[in-house]
Amino acid sequence: MSDPNQPTPPDEPAIEQIETPAADSAITKASLTNMPKIIRFESLARCGDEIWIENEGQIYRLRKTRQGKLILTK
Repeated sequence: MSDPNQPTPPDEPAIEQIETPAADSAITKASLTNMPKIIRFESLARCGDEIWIENEGQIYRLRKTRQGKLILTK
């Protein structure tokens, strides 16, 4: 039997919508502190099927295929 004073863990993490003034689009954020941020690809690639990402001086290309899969290349 479970302790009634202990909260039961949720089946799925709670996701909330937040507005970002810089992006003008809704980005989902996990309300649990250890959960990663979830960003829809469509929010990032507003004008097409690819985006370019810079990380520590390296440029990466993230594109969506016709089948809906994502491919990240350097």
